[in-house]
Amino acid sequence: MPTEILMPALSPTMEEGTLAKWLVKEGDTVSSGDLLAEIETDKATMEFEAVDEGTIGKILVEEGSEGVKVNTAIAVLLEEGESAEDIDTSGSDAKPAPKPETETEDTSEEKSAGEGSGKGAAASDTKAPAAPKDADGDRIFASPLARRIAADKGLDLSQIKGSGPHGRIVKADVEGAKADAAPVKSDTAPAAAPQAAASTPAGPSADAVTAMYQGREHEEVKLDGMRKTIAARLTEAKQTIPHFYLRRDIKLDALLAFRSQLNKQLEGRGVKLSVNDFIIKASALALQAVPDANAVWAGDKVLKLKPSDVAVAVAIEGGLFTPVLKDADMKSLSALSAEMKDLATRARDRKLSPEEYQGGSFAISNLGMFGIDNFDAVINPPHGGILAVGAGVKKPVVGEDGELTVATVMSVTLSVDHRVIDGALGAQLLEQIVQNLENPMVMLA
Repeated sequence: MPTEILMPALSPTMEEGTLAKWLVKEGDTVSSGDLLAEIETDKATMEFEAVDEGTIGKILVEEGSEGVKVNTAIAVLLEEGESAEDIDTSGSDAKPAPKPETETEDTSEEKSAGEGSGKGAAASDTKAPAAPKDADGDRIFASPLARRIAADKGLDLSQIKGSGPHGRIVKADVEGAKADAAPVKSDTAPAAAPQAAASTPAGPSADAVTAMYQGREHEEVKLDGMRKTIAARLTEAKQTIPHFYLRRDIKLDALLAFRSQLNKQLEGRGVKLSVNDFIIKASALALQAVPDANAVWAGDKVLKLKPSDVAVAVAIEGGLFTPVLKDADMKSLSALSAEMKDLATRARDRKLSPEEYQGGSFAISNLGMFGIDNFDAVINPPHGGILAVGAGVKKPVVGEDGELTVATVMSVTLSVDHRVIDGALGAQLLEQIVQNLENPMVMLA
């Protein structure tokens, strides 16, 4: 029996994707593990492997098709001894590829029916009923035309024996069946369509906004999967997460001097530590020092994590990734630096696997290198918090002896999910981060 190859869910949150490229064609023989296609998710382009062996009988979704839902049939795999005539794709939601010149039995039958019905093309455009199932829940294989005729005559296809390939029911079988043969019965009335949930008030519609700018030169930029996902997730975050914000200034002079000393010693190994590497380490250690803040919101409960898995926002063309550095508290500064550079490079090339950018309990977003003094970051659910990092700038400060002096000061803002972390707990976490960065040698103890 032909096997449908379904659009895979390449990440836990994936609902649809773009079939970027087919790596096989109709008629190719494939084995388990062979690459079938390249699929673009909202975050990356990933290769899709075959799990069964057989022959590609039909490609149902064209290369470049966008918005293909997960579990939609994208191709049909034939087993040994099967042919294209055995394929029945009428029940599929997939977008069909261009039809080949040679027609199968089903299309020939439909054309004949259309020409003989007096309705011409309209008859052949009528959608066939969905593929039926027998009493055991197994799919009954029948041609689209056979299903339509059976529906019109009130016939139960499970009571009809098919004469087509592998017992498939064809036009002749249902035309020769008795009209009183086991009509289809329904014990229940169709369920009423659920009432649409009241939606959150939105801004002007797309058409209304476009109309405002008629006559003004502009360019329409089509949203890709990443931008759609960012828009949906951050809108959800701001509407559903009760954010509150904690702000601190951090004196960086001790850290900058320590970093310079370490980089000179690590120069022979090709290692160059950044301020961001210290921020990652400081945050990871703070989560261990304040374990109640190392938590995520899980709908009806809070999950407290043992390891410090810290996500770091990486800007790429058209969006951003938040790759996760797992067990960051256990790793040396040089190891964190090397891992972060690798993750950032592959993020920009969209080569990260889902497990590399999902998870974590805490995130860091650093815009200091762009000259931003301070900002408030939006929490990336289900994280409990995110640290927004600004630039280190020289400012006049009052020293411990009461005299005015100059110091390099970095402003940070901790955005906190109040469902997970209360104000005092958030303040403890931020205080620990500050202490780690202002006394950097402590992080090596």
